[in-house]
Amino acid sequence: MSDSVLYEVSDGLATITINRPDAMNAMNTEAKVALRDAARAAADDDAVRAVLLTATGRAFCVGQDLKEHIGFLMTDREAGTGQTMTTVKEHYNPIVRAIAGMPKPVVAGVNGVAAGAGFGFALAADYRVVADNAKFNTSFAGVALTADSGVSWTLPRVIGPGRAADLLLFPRNISAQEAYDLGIANKVVPAAELAEEAARVARTLAEGPTLAYGALKESLAYAAGHTLDEALDKEDELQSKAGQSEDHTIAVRAFIAKEKPEYLGR
Repeated sequence: MSDSVLYEVSDGLATITINRPDAMNAMNTEAKVALRDAARAAADDDAVRAVLLTATGRAFCVGQDLKEHIGFLMTDREAGTGQTMTTVKEHYNPIVRAIAGMPKPVVAGVNGVAAGAGFGFALAADYRVVADNAKFNTSFAGVALTADSGVSWTLPRVIGPGRAADLLLFPRNISAQEAYDLGIANKVVPAAELAEEAARVARTLAEGPTLAYGALKESLAYAAGHTLDEALDKEDELQSKAGQSEDHTIAVRAFIAKEKPEYLGR
């Protein structure tokens, strides 16, 4: 990894921290590569049972580092190439695929502004704990770009296509309270309590039935693009696997004994 993205694993919880506070955690090339690699590492590590994605400073992530971006654009213009925008394919898409696709829950601890790709990263997570002073902004149309980082897929599924079109066509700051009302934020807490509460939620998930959580993620993603009959068949497939897990047996035994289950994540 690098100093721009910190990565730590402790007791089944991987914490990924975007760490460019002086730039409001804008994504330059170094940060994009580091975040992509951290997300992939968490996805591939069997010891990781949940992930907390958060950031340092007063912003979660304001998206692309436009100071670096403009230099690349000018170089492209002079060379007659279009290499700058390959960052979507090389960086943003793999980051979102790793976050949304990993078979374990991801919590976004949104400590401040989440704009553009930063908004996309938060939406790719499964659960969003948001500081009461945080703001969200799609931003893309404001710099004459279309949506990336999965926002065209995640945002309408969270708030509906009509509202998504409104926020994409007319970018504006969305307060934490409005984000909660729209369903973007799962929980809003005082800013001073964000780090502790986001870690608590992520830790709770890290101690839970990991295979069941992974199956829930898969079933939700699958159902978004399939018919009811197909979704029912997918539920049958995934439930059969979940029912054979050690954690399911542990849960049933604990229920009968009126005890708290201690899951193994398998």
